Amino acid sequence: MSCCHSPREKGINSILIYVEFKHESTLIAMLRVLQIVQQLLQQNRHATKRDVYYSDPAILKGRVNQALNDICIHFQCSRSSLHVVMQVSTVLTYLPILNLGSAPFCKHGNLTKCINLQGFPVPVHISQVSHISSGADYILLVEKETGKFFQRLVNDKFCGKNRCILLTGKGYPDVATRSFLRRLTDELHLPVYALMDGDPYGLDILSVYRFGSLTMAYDAEVLAVPEIFWLGVHLSDCLDFHIPEECLLPLTERDKRKADALLSRSYLKHLAPGWWTKLAEFRSQAVKLEIEAVSAASFSLLADHYIQSKIQGKGYV
Repeated sequence: MSCCHSPREKGINSILIYVEFKHESTLIAMLRVLQIVQQLLQQNRHATKRDVYYSDPAILKGRVNQALNDICIHFQCSRSSLHVVMQVSTVLTYLPILNLGSAPFCKHGNLTKCINLQGFPVPVHISQVSHISSGADYILLVEKETGKFFQRLVNDKFCGKNRCILLTGKGYPDVATRSFLRRLTDELHLPVYALMDGDPYGLDILSVYRFGSLTMAYDAEVLAVPEIFWLGVHLSDCLDFHIPEECLLPLTERDKRKADALLSRSYLKHLAPGWWTKLAEFRSQAVKLEIEAVSAASFSLLADHYIQSKIQGKGYV
């Protein structure tokens, strides 16, 4: 395995793992996955987590993800270097037509022009994508596709009118989505504005994009997007955009616990003080605000006024 080796045992194929495991089954699962990873690397093939599971379901049931995390942590390697990839999911991107913010890219030497009103799946094998180009001015990251929110922006031809790239991870993003966004920002040098629900979970999702996930901290350097702005929604939007007070929803006890946990993270307060302050405002008033509430005053407000007004007026944090 070229990505995982012991510097003290060069030339030796076997690898000794000195680590305490609470259960013998955990160690067995890790070694089984390690064996599969070795085969993938030697054959230069890729597999999904589901493929790995079905290779030995009796041993790997409910343990594949933890085993992969353990391998990455112990050998200090990234998830992508193991050749285990996410399945092609329904995560979508919409990138407008050429000369209106388009972002064509090459995969296996084939040019893909992103001209599709339904969006495109994010490429799973990001390393096989090359020659990304775009005339976009910025990337708009949308928290969710639910409620047809993402599709509404697409149908309104928002990207074509505003020269942007539209991307959604449909909630908590998978590795492919985070990796693709990082690749876009590295190569296109575009600002990223995020539309998230004004609640603890919206901010937590946003934090995953910027700082990485706690369970995959070892991949933060290659997946995190340091320069990302929270465009909304904020509590102050209620006054600025005449959002009815009835749109404010009470925080549940679960929401409150989540908010308190986020507010206790020292790195969030020091590295993203604006985000911390906005969340603290929601917590102090025990309310939350969904993205869809912006359309309460006017169905076209979101696409025609809200987004561009906040970008141009620097109403982001």
